[in-house]
Amino acid sequence: MIKLIIGIIIGAVLVWLFWKPKRRDLGNLAQQQLREKNLEKVLDLARTKGQVGNDDVEQALQISNATAERYLDELESIGKLIQIGKTGRNVTYKLKQ
Repeated sequence: MIKLIIGIIIGAVLVWLFWKPKRRDLGNLAQQQLREKNLEKVLDLARTKGQVGNDDVEQALQISNATAERYLDELESIGKLIQIGKTGRNVTYKLKQ
């Protein structure tokens, strides 16, 4: 009887462990889709305004300063944007021609 109970508990734990990552993957997929959508919005903003700064992205997307900086850095690293300026508030980005 004890072996049966232990077997059921082990089985339940294994099922729980294997189902949990699937739910997490759906969350990651939604988060990835939102990130890609926001990156496209940043590019649209740069097309519209000519140049965008961190504050422009923060306000347009209602995101944190750190997230805006990550988006701009990512778009620069993949060659979509060019950084104008070195550091501080004078840094802006424009579309790469």
